Amino acid sequence: MPEIVKITSLEQLDSELAASSARDVWFFKHSLTCGVSGAAWREFERFTGDSHGVEARFCLVEIQNARPVSQALAERLAVRHQSPQAILVRQSAAIWHASHWDITRRSLAAASTLLLA
Repeated sequence: MPEIVKITSLEQLDSELAASSARDVWFFKHSLTCGVSGAAWREFERFTGDSHGVEARFCLVEIQNARPVSQALAERLAVRHQSPQAILVRQSAAIWHASHWDITRRSLAAASTLLLA
């Protein structure tokens, strides 16, 4: 299973956004106290487990532990904050995002394959 990097600082966020010029970067914004977020997180983990050989990075932002990172991500990508939320970034721009029950292994996989350059 590919590594999921926990993003806790603005410096890490900037690094991941810069890395999106070379490969896709997935961000998952997760609320540690929300049942819907827990279900979406399990779908995201299943998706990353299916992503063998995919040239992408996978990042986790825990809302309660990294609120400035979560806010900066929303501002920098011009995507309204929601939680849970999955965002696919390419060239430092959000090219796909979903929230709540729309985050499924199937929807994540479809975004990955439909949006290949």
